[in-house]
Amino acid sequence: MSSDRHSNETTSLREEIKRLRKSLSELTPTLDVLLKRRGFKIFKKEPSEDLLLPEEKHIRSYYEMMKKYSFRLFLREVIKHQKFFRLEDVTRYATSEVTEDYLKYIINTGLVERLSDGFRLSIRPIKSFGETLEWFIAEIFKVEFTAEAIWGIRFKRPKVGGDYDLIAKVDGSILYMEIKSSPPKQIYQNEISAFFDRISDLRPEISIFFMDTELRMKDKIVPMFEEELSKRYTNSPRVSRIEKELFQIRDKMFIVNAKDSIIANIERVLSWYFRRSR
Repeated sequence: MSSDRHSNETTSLREEIKRLRKSLSELTPTLDVLLKRRGFKIFKKEPSEDLLLPEEKHIRSYYEMMKKYSFRLFLREVIKHQKFFRLEDVTRYATSEVTEDYLKYIINTGLVERLSDGFRLSIRPIKSFGETLEWFIAEIFKVEFTAEAIWGIRFKRPKVGGDYDLIAKVDGSILYMEIKSSPPKQIYQNEISAFFDRISDLRPEISIFFMDTELRMKDKIVPMFEEELSKRYTNSPRVSRIEKELFQIRDKMFIVNAKDSIIANIERVLSWYFRRSR
């Protein structure tokens, strides 16, 4: 079989899977209904205070740009220097040529404006990159996996508070995803504990702890999960490597980073779950 024919058949298969998932989504209850059945009613969702998005006409190209890890790191630097910056201030994670291209792009989208001696963010203040990253991951579920997805969700719960970064309905199953834009060194044990508490309360079929980093998960994050598991179980389940920096616990809880591709990593997790948990 030629490589072109193989590529065409793979593309056709992916499109057929998307079509089938869309049909299944239309035949199963909405995410609101699935949550209501578990006693969860959405109080707030998808806040826009810190959302760094261009006008609607640029959303598709912006989504495509956000797939690049270096572009996401660049946006973090722009947010960090949002009141005033020069090109060299945001040239940290890519070459000056690539950074200049990124800067031209966000100027064209209206996110950044020129000053006489530099640049500044047009939308201010933006506290962090967190909300924008949550929006992007939700778009991945909608666009790439034909899944209903919401982000930045808050419920009124008596015991377990805080936000659920992302909840999606995938083939009738509820998926909860914790989304971290910080590097591993800025993640603490209480955040892992809160992740487990929310899982215990919501009882999603699939749960993912995602970090937007290409750094190793095995060094710090996996040991923190192992510590939390040892606190909660007499015979704690193992944290097992799927491949590279993807890990699973009992085939339904996953630790994921952004190495290679966020989309490919989510696809690998979903494939692992649906092949082994049923």
